[in-house]
Amino acid sequence: MPSQKLKNYLDDNGTMYITLKHSPAYTAQQIAAASHISGKELAKTVIVKLDGHIAMAVLPASSQINMKLLKNAAGAERIELAIEQEFVNLFPECEVGAMPPFGNLYKMAVYLASSLAEDTEITFNAGTHSELIKMLYKDYEKLVNPVVVEFTIR
Repeated sequence: MPSQKLKNYLDDNGTMYITLKHSPAYTAQQIAAASHISGKELAKTVIVKLDGHIAMAVLPASSQINMKLLKNAAGAERIELAIEQEFVNLFPECEVGAMPPFGNLYKMAVYLASSLAEDTEITFNAGTHSELIKMLYKDYEKLVNPVVVEFTIR
């Protein structure tokens, strides 16, 4: 079952979505393969620290973060990947590494790779290592209001 917090938020906002189940997978590329979704179409959530503040970077599973581009886009002086101990307690209802890209639910900024904003739909972890949520991108954008910028290496 998707994270109850996420499911309630989507349902309370009348958002249409589907839940996709797959065999347990722990990396974005494994999840894409297990669910038969292109790595360019699957969004992964990476937790970063921008000037010491936790934020989400959301990008295609097949891409990597260009830290310099993200730092500049965020107007930050420092950027680094957050370590698990720094964020695990922020997502108590989620399995570690399966956080959905809804920073607004966790009081953090969301930076979304512009290539994901070009798609009609967005698919992402639902809080577990065996479920995804697929929904219209326009609904995601309306609910999350991410900062859309280019910060990826393909």
